[in-house]
Amino acid sequence: MRVNGAWLPRAWARRRMFVLVEMVDTVRIPPWQFERKLNDSIAEELNKKLANKVVYNVGLCICLFDITKLEDAYVFPGDGASHTKVHFRYVVFHPFLDEILIGKIKGCSPEGVHVSLGFFDDILIPPESLQQPAKFDETEQVWVWEYETEEGAHDLYMDTGEEIRFRVVDESFVDTSPTGPSSAEAASSSEELPKKEAPYTLVGSISEPGLGLLSWWTSN
Repeated sequence: MRVNGAWLPRAWARRRMFVLVEMVDTVRIPPWQFERKLNDSIAEELNKKLANKVVYNVGLCICLFDITKLEDAYVFPGDGASHTKVHFRYVVFHPFLDEILIGKIKGCSPEGVHVSLGFFDDILIPPESLQQPAKFDETEQVWVWEYETEEGAHDLYMDTGEEIRFRVVDESFVDTSPTGPSSAEAASSSEELPKKEAPYTLVGSISEPGLGLLSWWTSN
């Protein structure tokens, strides 16, 4: 499927983790772009502004889907650019709670298993949401499911790069808009830098049958 000059994989249209969000914005088009088609210039500017950006309480913007309405364009004194209020729909990554996704293990830490979808990395499966009983191997830096069988326990390692199926159980948005530092923060800014928080994170779980590494559940 082709959307405003960019190819959108057919699979995306079938995956509910991607949603269409209606948005409105005023787009500035500089004079040297007046010779182009207005829709093309607006699409380019919208993607420059939004693609791969997290919008607070909305999700991770992927690409422009379509432009639904253009209002009148204005040129303001002292600025040769045109300013157009645009109504459009944008493809956004925002899976619903309880949705099942498949990603790859990016790494492990005492905090849990870190998962990546390729285009989105801020996914954590905490220890209490792993298949139980589980333990963290400090030497290998990997989580292990101590799988019980009639013959005893077998250690199933959650190695980096393995495909993993998980359920989305929680999400968190953090407003990362720049703000002026308080007096206390300004005084300590030279001593240490604050930890940068991810604007959008997902929490996953694999604590039920069928979830976890795909290799665990392959049928013979």
